[in-house]
Amino acid sequence: MDAGVIGKDVHRVEGLDKVTGRVEFVDNIELPGMLHGMMLRSNVPHGRIVHIDTSRARQLPGVHAVLTGDDLLAMPIDPFTGPAFKDQAPLAIGKVRYVGDPLAAVAAVDRDTAEAALDLIDVEIEELPAVFDVNAAMEPGAPLICERLVPARTFADLIELLGGDDVPATSNACFQYKLRRGNVEEGLRQSDRVFAHTFSNPPSQHADLEYHCSIAQWGATDRLQVWSATQSPSYVRIMLANMFHLPESRVRVVVSYLGGGFGSKLYTKLEPLAAILARSTGRPVKVRLTRKEEFFTITKHGLTAHLTTGVSRDGRILARDSQIRWDTGAYADIGPRVTHKSGYTSAGPYDIPNVRIDSFSVFTNKPPAGAFRGFGIMQVCWAYESQMDIIAKEMGWDPVEFRLNNVLREGDTQATGSIVHSLGLAESIQAVADAIGWEKTAPIPYQAVQPANGPLRKARGKGIACSMKAVITPSISAATVLMHSDGSVSVLSSAVEMGQGSDTLLSQIAAEELGVRMDDISITHPDTDVTPYDLITAGSRTTFHMGNAVRLAAADVRSQLWPTAAEMLNADAVDLTASNGRVWARSAPDRSLTFGQLIMSRFGARAGTITGHGLFETHHGETDMQTGQSDNVTAHWMCGATSAEVEVDVETGHVHILNLVTAVDVGKAINPFACRQQISGASLQGTGPALYEEMVFDAGQLTNPSFVDYKIPSLLDLPDNMEPLIVEDPHPDGPHGAKGIGEAGIFAIAPAIANAVADAVGARIPDLPITPEKVLNAIEEAERHGNRR
Repeated sequence: MDAGVIGKDVHRVEGLDKVTGRVEFVDNIELPGMLHGMMLRSNVPHGRIVHIDTSRARQLPGVHAVLTGDDLLAMPIDPFTGPAFKDQAPLAIGKVRYVGDPLAAVAAVDRDTAEAALDLIDVEIEELPAVFDVNAAMEPGAPLICERLVPARTFADLIELLGGDDVPATSNACFQYKLRRGNVEEGLRQSDRVFAHTFSNPPSQHADLEYHCSIAQWGATDRLQVWSATQSPSYVRIMLANMFHLPESRVRVVVSYLGGGFGSKLYTKLEPLAAILARSTGRPVKVRLTRKEEFFTITKHGLTAHLTTGVSRDGRILARDSQIRWDTGAYADIGPRVTHKSGYTSAGPYDIPNVRIDSFSVFTNKPPAGAFRGFGIMQVCWAYESQMDIIAKEMGWDPVEFRLNNVLREGDTQATGSIVHSLGLAESIQAVADAIGWEKTAPIPYQAVQPANGPLRKARGKGIACSMKAVITPSISAATVLMHSDGSVSVLSSAVEMGQGSDTLLSQIAAEELGVRMDDISITHPDTDVTPYDLITAGSRTTFHMGNAVRLAAADVRSQLWPTAAEMLNADAVDLTASNGRVWARSAPDRSLTFGQLIMSRFGARAGTITGHGLFETHHGETDMQTGQSDNVTAHWMCGATSAEVEVDVETGHVHILNLVTAVDVGKAINPFACRQQISGASLQGTGPALYEEMVFDAGQLTNPSFVDYKIPSLLDLPDNMEPLIVEDPHPDGPHGAKGIGEAGIFAIAPAIANAVADAVGARIPDLPITPEKVLNAIEEAERHGNRR
């Protein structure tokens, strides 16, 4: 095919509709007779439900249904769902596990009536001992939060990991990932220096601006239709079909646009409750969360990581032991997958001959934790990249050179035993180091920047960090491409457009493969009645997986038309090419045909549609569950690096980012403009957990469930300069060599900033976020022990 739109800066196909307010989100939908659902939530972190009296609420005018967990048990449904374990019902059954656990639900004519009804529900709960810390939850005799583990048996990777048997829980660790490479004890003995440090991340919020929202309506022949703000429509259909014992063909899930997701809208959230309320009332029901409820529904995992690392005098990492504990909250959600996928690289993106990783997904009496942009890589990267700088400074090594001496490169063996291919990580490290002037300017000690007109003293420093992640494998994406009788094209895909630009990317791939104009492409958003299966829209998998599926479907359309074109143009099929909606032979470019002419000829002067199908699957090698060793754990690796320059006010502890540079290996930039947008967005989002974001609990009670008390970055917090860099190391299996990039730009933000702060003030903060208080305490502690440079 002639060069077309691949590699070109293309503006978003949905951009104008979004900025003019013409796109439809789920909460914009209003159906005739629709009711509104709301939930009553527990104010107890752990307790046995003794009694729930809903009689007064049921009598309130305008209330059509009031349900509790006992009502769910009386229905002919399977109330328990979950992507890893079937451990969570839409309403708590038997006991509550955290403050915010839904106890009862009301469907009423409007939200005010529903809220009034909730106030009329009386609840009696017998409190049980609770545990809020992952280390305490792992202690013998800790209160058991989940008594039985029932594998969901939905995803191929989790079936392999979790097995298929229901088992009684013996501890609060619902899953352990183990990796063993070489001999860690021997590697540490051979090391010239051994370093041991503990790092932590708190739970935090996804903070997507669109609330969770789902609408359910039952039709004739027991058919369920759901409109939902979800990143996983295919999965939601399967789960609802299982819950209501329906064939999947009688469950329809429709998704328009999402106002952000970042992992929070994966798997089932509000859809089961909306469907249950709709069936109970015989009316369509909308369930939408408030901002406060968002904090109680899903969070980013908190983490505690203890790393022991041995190095040689010549700058090589000889051994690393990583002991990781993930706070998965009161329900597992996707915690086991987070633990597993992040486990691959919990020792860092380095060539280390001796590695031991023990990573645990642990229940606590806090809100459930799920996927967050990177499936745990942000959290483990915070630990290992913070320690990398500590080691470099202690040994007198340059942090950039130390990383480049150890980073994985083409053909190296990663800790899992998989051979690394198409990993532009060394190039990314060098790119961000060069961009920030790593060798050009020495750090400015705080004494040197005393302002003339005031008492404040400021220090500047630079930091660097890098990371890598495996794409979800095994995985499946399917797409359908329709070419209509006028030559226009419809792409049917279950990939969800949530701001990442997938509509534009898939349009570019289809346009390039077929040789049509971008204006001729229309994207059909997820509708499980017509769009084929896609695993999930997450994990930076859309470009690689759905992009390939669309490419294959478009190629299928072309292959059906090329014989007709060859006959009409009196040319060999291999000589044909297409561009801007016209087809011609390279040997005779003066004569061409439109796709519309080809289709009319193909169907004997009648209108018709050519349908192309594309199915893209990835597989992994067999894995030893005791060692984590495999010849192939992932279809491809994604990676990125970040450098930061900060200015720290050493009297207030305030950190200001002067420069933030992030490079991501995109494989091949399908749309460089969109790539830069993604990298910039990820970088900015990453400054939140680095400097501000933290869910604060007091005996299980969340004290800051609003954007008034929970700080996210604002325009005033933007770095003075933010630079996204594209590195291209094409992957042979990617569409045009492309790889996923949506997550890689956020991985290394926090440790790069922390390393810059340590470079500036000579003190280390091991626990996120890097608040002014922590900076001042770290400086004071370092000065007290004489450890500050």
